[in-house]
Amino acid sequence: MRIKQDISVEVCAYSLFSCLAAERADATRMELCASPWEGGTTPSQGLVHTVLSQTNIEVHAMLRPRGGDFCYDAWEKTTMLAEAKALVEAGVHGLVVGALLPDGSLDSLFLAEIKALVGNLPLTCHRAIDVSRDPIQVMEDLISLGFCRILTSGQKDRALDGLEQIADMVQVADGRIEIMAGSGVNPQNCQQFLQIGVNAVHLSARTTRESEMDYRRPGISMGGVAAISEFDIAYASEELIRETVLKVREF
Repeated sequence: MRIKQDISVEVCAYSLFSCLAAERADATRMELCASPWEGGTTPSQGLVHTVLSQTNIEVHAMLRPRGGDFCYDAWEKTTMLAEAKALVEAGVHGLVVGALLPDGSLDSLFLAEIKALVGNLPLTCHRAIDVSRDPIQVMEDLISLGFCRILTSGQKDRALDGLEQIADMVQVADGRIEIMAGSGVNPQNCQQFLQIGVNAVHLSARTTRESEMDYRRPGISMGGVAAISEFDIAYASEELIRETVLKVREF
């Protein structure tokens, strides 16, 4: 296995506030998304332009038209291609995308279209690989397509539970594509992923703050999910990001 020199720290961010926190904490780059409760979707053009104008950190934008599975119909693919074009023109430094066929294999033909559209812009495959039929084969297909990075939790909800599978991917990849561990990564466990040779760790460092609303009407939820409070505002913790960066540097 090839020795990895620089371990990067990527922060999943859903707001300008979180992006600024990631930059102050000296993270390597941001995965910019919308819809945290859906696992991330394509960010708005307004957010993209604002973040690019207000920060100097690398911005890799999520390209995902909705929550749910990663098997997209023709209309969704048309939307994704249009969004990819707009994101490239806006000046993002990379895209984060994945797509599967109904049988659980990689939708290589569609992703080849994305690759052709973005040219040399770096592509990361997100956790679609974690719900694929054969992650190792998907990894080989991504290498053939020219993807530079894979975000994975090792086919588990939490990356720590998928540590063995991530280690297998690192070994098989042998430096041909970056392997980035994500989902539940924090300052306390990040060095366990470094020990198995990953190229990067990915965290949201998610915390919440109280809404500034004084009046709070009970019994109504904008998303229709009562368990998600309308009055807890999620953001990335600068402190948690900084602690993770320091742990990575210590290693």
